Amino acid sequence: MGENQMMLRVETEGAVATITLARPKARNALSTAMMAALLEALGGIGEDIRCIVLAAEGPVFCAGHDLREITAHRADADEGAGFFAAAMEQCATLMQAIVNQPQPVIAAVQGMATAAGCQLVASCDLAIASTAARFCTPGVEIGLFCSTPAVALSRAVPRKAAMEMLLTAEPIGAEAARGLGLVNRVVAPERLAEDAASLAASIAARSGLAVRMGKRSFNAQIGLPLPAAYATAAATMTENLLAEDAAIGIGAFMEKRAPIWRHR
Repeated sequence: MGENQMMLRVETEGAVATITLARPKARNALSTAMMAALLEALGGIGEDIRCIVLAAEGPVFCAGHDLREITAHRADADEGAGFFAAAMEQCATLMQAIVNQPQPVIAAVQGMATAAGCQLVASCDLAIASTAARFCTPGVEIGLFCSTPAVALSRAVPRKAAMEMLLTAEPIGAEAARGLGLVNRVVAPERLAEDAASLAASIAARSGLAVRMGKRSFNAQIGLPLPAAYATAAATMTENLLAEDAAIGIGAFMEKRAPIWRHR
């Protein structure tokens, strides 16, 4: 097993894949190797998978960028400038890969998610959190504004709420995160894995084609002016209506029977 693969586990059950960050002693930090492993895992998800759960081991979901790695590169000839730029580019690629992943991605957050770890949660399509989960963008405490986490955070929660998190560095609990829209559901710690799996299974039971098209269209239209958003959505609806699954689903509904999806 390669070093990257040892940093996480990928398990499948039916049409659901679970990717688990597995470096609890390193607080599941997003080192360049961890980001490479996540990108590799996402890229290896097959078309037979219809939903993905992103989970983590230990008390911390993800502590953000690996500060030890960052500090080590200050000794580089360029004082780390090249490494820092490459690491931020890699992180942006990872977050966009989650958004552009054909399958919905659900974050199952068991503990603290800070800085780029909070960014990771905000980048997922859905999030379910344990009551023990906490969320924080604490960069200002170490003289480093969380500028890249702000990109995902500001797209997941209202503007002033994002700015408060970014400027104060104060952690918020799971219920507060739900109130802001950063997470969808809050559950008891002992129910997190089961409830995340149940949510993923319910999504995976739908037409894989419709879900893939819907995720793509949702993300394409969300930042567009209203006329362009409707044009984008209408084109997707037309394409979707011509698909085999739409004919199957509409026929099953009219005949009051369960559909048998072909996922095409």
